[in-house]
Amino acid sequence: MADRLNSRRILSARMSRRRWLSATGALAITAVALQACGGQSAPAATQAPAAPTSAPSAPTTAPAPTSAPTAAPTTAAAPTTAAAPTTAAAVTAAPTTAPTPAASTSSLTVDQNVKGKLEIFSWWTNGGEVEALNASYSVYKKYFPNVQIVNAAIGGGTGAGGNAKAVLKTRMLAHDPPESFQVHLGHELIDTWATTGYMEPLDDLFKSEGWTEVFPKQLLDIASANGHLWSVPWNIHRANILWYNVKIFKDVGVEPPKTFDDFFAVCEKIKAKGITPLALGEAAPFHTAHVFETVLLGTLGAEGWIGLFTGKTSWADPKVTQALNTLKKYFDYVNSDYLSVQAGDTATLVVKGTAAMVINGDWNNGQFKSENFMANTGFGWAPTPGTAGIYDALADSFGLPKGVKNRDAAVDWLRVGGSKEGQDAFNPLKGSIPARTDADKSKYDAYQQWGMEEWTKDTIVPSFVHGFAAKESWTTDYVNTMNAFAAKKDVAATQKQLTQNCQDAGVCK
Repeated sequence: MADRLNSRRILSARMSRRRWLSATGALAITAVALQACGGQSAPAATQAPAAPTSAPSAPTTAPAPTSAPTAAPTTAAAPTTAAAPTTAAAVTAAPTTAPTPAASTSSLTVDQNVKGKLEIFSWWTNGGEVEALNASYSVYKKYFPNVQIVNAAIGGGTGAGGNAKAVLKTRMLAHDPPESFQVHLGHELIDTWATTGYMEPLDDLFKSEGWTEVFPKQLLDIASANGHLWSVPWNIHRANILWYNVKIFKDVGVEPPKTFDDFFAVCEKIKAKGITPLALGEAAPFHTAHVFETVLLGTLGAEGWIGLFTGKTSWADPKVTQALNTLKKYFDYVNSDYLSVQAGDTATLVVKGTAAMVINGDWNNGQFKSENFMANTGFGWAPTPGTAGIYDALADSFGLPKGVKNRDAAVDWLRVGGSKEGQDAFNPLKGSIPARTDADKSKYDAYQQWGMEEWTKDTIVPSFVHGFAAKESWTTDYVNTMNAFAAKKDVAATQKQLTQNCQDAGVCK
């Protein structure tokens, strides 16, 4: 208790701000987490290089300015239907139970002395995302009213249809980082920026805020590398959810399918009523890769899925062929204009009744609510076919880049996001469940309360497309390969390329 009180006095007086995040010991990734998430270091050619002594030229994949984007209002930009949805990172391949919540040790107090600008970089510009980001800003301003928040959100998402990651990469390599940036927990941050010398470790912050007691061990493991913690999880998302229009299901007389046979039978009945069964948006590479992740998971099971990232399961396996053929059949039931529809628009198709179902992560829950389409009355949900009892996980997080202009404000941003108050303000609007185990469940909707329960009993596996399971270069190759499949539907060529991608990543021989 004396140590905790002393820590709070230090925080209040800000006498040792600059020594807060010294690189001292922390949790290391467990062997299980390493296996579940690939455990591979990115080759030098695909990783960001170790921090250079002078700013290198901008990478060829990121033709974006090295200066900060034009300052935006202190609130997030208005929702745009063109933005690709966010999503998030992973954990371990074993059943998990939530630890007993510990009393919060958060030291959030009003501090008028912290001033200057706080630039927060994200791709949150879609419905649900905007409201949630603004909620985080509101909590921050409550405690640090003299800080000017610069919302540097970039629309268009993170794939080829958007340039958020490209802009971030250019700025990081030019040593012009924002105070903090949104990144998927796991390999997306660690392999690209943490182990290459661009981020500060957060061990002392986790200790001073008591987060090692209130964040699940799975998240602590995936936030760790080389004995240090590198980012603060804002939430937990689930990727393998089938969302459906409740009215359409009632009118057609169908129930949420549990198997692929049931799934296609439901699609046939809906199609017979003149309604598009499935919404898909592949105007930019992403949504097909996301859907196929769930089809693979439902075909291979949790152990087989994990094996894809350790070399135990071959990408040439007949079950992968089976999954590709299932996906090919899937395209018989999607909207005909899917190649010109953004992934972020697919939830709206379900809201309008233009399509009956969509497979996507639970950021859709936040988008549905932003469109006044509510759980159980407007939309229903179920695990995607074949994945009951499996939680395909990811998480959004924020870290602390080295050399930021306003380090004090940046550290406080992380403290807010990791606090109980911050999590309970952000997640009810985002559609996700809180990363903390001591959340106030009364603040969450029916889907989220179900999700919290599922998290404690399901087998947790890492999402591939959302940065949990593998390094970013491999994920990018996968997304682009599945985008090509969406156009040509060539099973043999796609499986060959998926195998090549694994070889390029150094996992498959």
